[in-house]
Amino acid sequence: MAEIELDETHDPARRSWVETANRPDGEFPIQNLPYGVFRRNGSDRKQIGVAIGEAVLDVAGLASRLGETIAGAADFLSAPSLAPLMAQPSATWTALRQTLGRMLEAGSGSRGACEPYLLPANDVELAMPVRPGSFSDFFASIQHATNAGSLFRPTSPLMPNYKHVPIAYNGRASTIGVGGDIRRPNGQRKLPDRDAPDFGPSRRLDYEMELGIFLGGNTRIGQPVPIAQAWQHIFGVCLLNDWSARDIQAWEYQPLGPFLGKSFATSISPWIVTADALRPFRVRPRARTAEDPGLLPYLNDPADREAGALAVDVETWVRSESMAARGLPPVRFGAASTADLFWTPAQMVAHQTSNGCNIEAGDLYGSGTVSGNSRDSLGSLLEITRGGSEPIALSEGLTRTFLEDGDEVIMTAHCRRTGFASIGFGRCRGKVLASI
Repeated sequence: MAEIELDETHDPARRSWVETANRPDGEFPIQNLPYGVFRRNGSDRKQIGVAIGEAVLDVAGLASRLGETIAGAADFLSAPSLAPLMAQPSATWTALRQTLGRMLEAGSGSRGACEPYLLPANDVELAMPVRPGSFSDFFASIQHATNAGSLFRPTSPLMPNYKHVPIAYNGRASTIGVGGDIRRPNGQRKLPDRDAPDFGPSRRLDYEMELGIFLGGNTRIGQPVPIAQAWQHIFGVCLLNDWSARDIQAWEYQPLGPFLGKSFATSISPWIVTADALRPFRVRPRARTAEDPGLLPYLNDPADREAGALAVDVETWVRSESMAARGLPPVRFGAASTADLFWTPAQMVAHQTSNGCNIEAGDLYGSGTVSGNSRDSLGSLLEITRGGSEPIALSEGLTRTFLEDGDEVIMTAHCRRTGFASIGFGRCRGKVLASI
C-alpha cells in the first residue's frame, strides 16, 4: 500500500505537559489537536481554540506569538470563525499543527507562554466552528444504499447510477448547528391508506450517522479540482447527524429529492479533527468487484485507490427522557466503520468540482449514512427497524421504531490503529423537542 507521509505530530510516544492529554483512554491527546470555536463562560466573544486533554488552548490569545513564525497567523487566528484559517493553503494548516504540537510537547520551552491561555473545558461553551456557505450530503455507503433501497425496491435496491457516480444533494446550510435541542418538524405527510396528504408533526423522525467533511483552500468558479489534489482542500472531519423526517421525505422527494424532510436541522460535533491528524488512519478503500464498472478517469487516482479511505469507527447511542430522569445510560443502536464506504472523500471533491463548481472555505460535505451489513451496524432507524416494522429495544420494556419527543441521540467516533495513538471526535448530541 502507498505510504502516507507522517511527521513528528503522529509519534505515539509523544507526550504533553498538559497531563490530561496523556491518559490512554482520552480523546484529545497531543497527536489529535482538533480545532473549534468557543466562548469563555460569561462572555459573548468567540475565539479559536484547540482541544488538548480536558482543556482548551486559547489559540486566539497566542495569535501574535504564532504569527512570528507562520505568515498571517496573527490575523486568521484572531477571527471568531475558522473560515479564515480554512482559506489558507494546506501547507499552512500543516505548519500550524506542527508548531502547536511543539508548544504543547512535554519539556517545551513554550509552556510558560501557553499556560495563561489554557482553559479547563468546563469553563468554556463550544460554538459553531464555521458557518458553512454550502452543504452537500453524499450517499457514500453502499450498505446504506442497499439497505434503504431494499425497503422500496426489493428486487433492485441500488439505482443504476450508484456505482458510477458519487451521488449527493444540496442541503440547507442555515440550519446546521453544534447539537442541542431539535424541534420536531411539521410538514405534509401522506398515509398509505389516505387519498390526500395532511399537515402536521412528523411521525417518523430519524437520525443518520455520518461524518462531516470541511473544505478549505478557495477555488475559482470553472476550476475543477483533480482527484490527486483533493486532499489539499480537505481541512478536517467531524461527526454529523442528518436528522430526517421520513414521512415528510417520502411524500415530497419525487422528482427533485429531499427538501423539508431534511432541511429543518443538521447537527455536527464542535471539534474538527484535521486531515493531518487523520493521516495514520488512511486506508485502502473498499475493493470493487469484477462485476463493478470501472472508474471514469476523473474519479480514478492510484494514491486514492491505495489509501483514500478513512478508518473512523462511529457509534450512535439513544436515551429516552425517562431513562435520563432515572440516571440510566444511553443504549447503543449502531456502530460501523467509514473504511467500508464505497466512495472516498477525494472522489467526492473531484466529482462536485468536475463541472466547475467552486470551493469556498467552510463548505461542508456529509458522507451519507454510515452503515454495515448487520443490524447492530446500521446508521439509521429506517434501516434498523425495516421502515418501522421491527421495533428495537431501548430499555426496561421501551422500544423504538422512530424517535419520540424527549429522546436524546448521541454520536461518537474514534480512530484506532496499532502503533499509533488513538484519537476521538468528542460528541454530537441532540434532543428531540415537541413540534410547535
